[in-house]
Amino acid sequence: MTKDLEAAKAFYTQLFGWSYVVGDEETYGGYTTAGIDGLPIAGLMENDPDNGFPDVWCTYLRVEDIEATVDQVQAHNGHVYMPPMEVPEQGKMAMIGDPSGLGVGLWQAGGHAGYQKMGEQGTPVWHELHTTKFETATKFYREALDWELEVMSDSDEFRYQTLGAGNEAKAGVMDIAHFKDPKLAGWKVYFAVDDTDQTVADAIAAGGSEVSPAVDSDFGRLAVIADPTGAEFYVLQANG
Repeated sequence: MTKDLEAAKAFYTQLFGWSYVVGDEETYGGYTTAGIDGLPIAGLMENDPDNGFPDVWCTYLRVEDIEATVDQVQAHNGHVYMPPMEVPEQGKMAMIGDPSGLGVGLWQAGGHAGYQKMGEQGTPVWHELHTTKFETATKFYREALDWELEVMSDSDEFRYQTLGAGNEAKAGVMDIAHFKDPKLAGWKVYFAVDDTDQTVADAIAAGGSEVSPAVDSDFGRLAVIADPTGAEFYVLQANG
């Protein structure tokens, strides 16, 4: 979601080499699909400046039956921010939240099956929920969305579970209760890059900013960047 669609398109083209297909205004409200090599990898949508919501990247979780999933969300004390709606010829979408209010999208695929490239330069590589209510969040996703969560770490310093195990993991949930800024809670998207430090420099040159400097982790070198209107995302240069 971006308050300046043209600025966002220019930024991500310069940073990642994205190209765009703009949907019909009457049918899709100008929804813009970003792609690499002709394959969809992300989407951009105008964020009305008057609604008071910050610009943000949103993760969508694929589900087989969106109405049944929303019923499960409500049955397990989750929130429904936007009930299921039909996207003509593409699928169905909804916006929900866990019991603590952290929002995420749901997508039931029709003609659009989601992103078609991952783990390559400029494409999604990971999705992660940062929560101060770790037990509540993991319980919700296990029960409401039938996630099979694997414990990666369970220490006071680093508490983390993944959807699936090892190389088959699809997403992560991290406890940030010990962080000083509770506003850091929410779903985060990571994009793969070949060189994290160069990507940070390129982002600044393109009108973005460095939110958190590049650091080395067990999974590679990562940093947090904001685009020109403040939408934050991670970049990750994988090990090996």
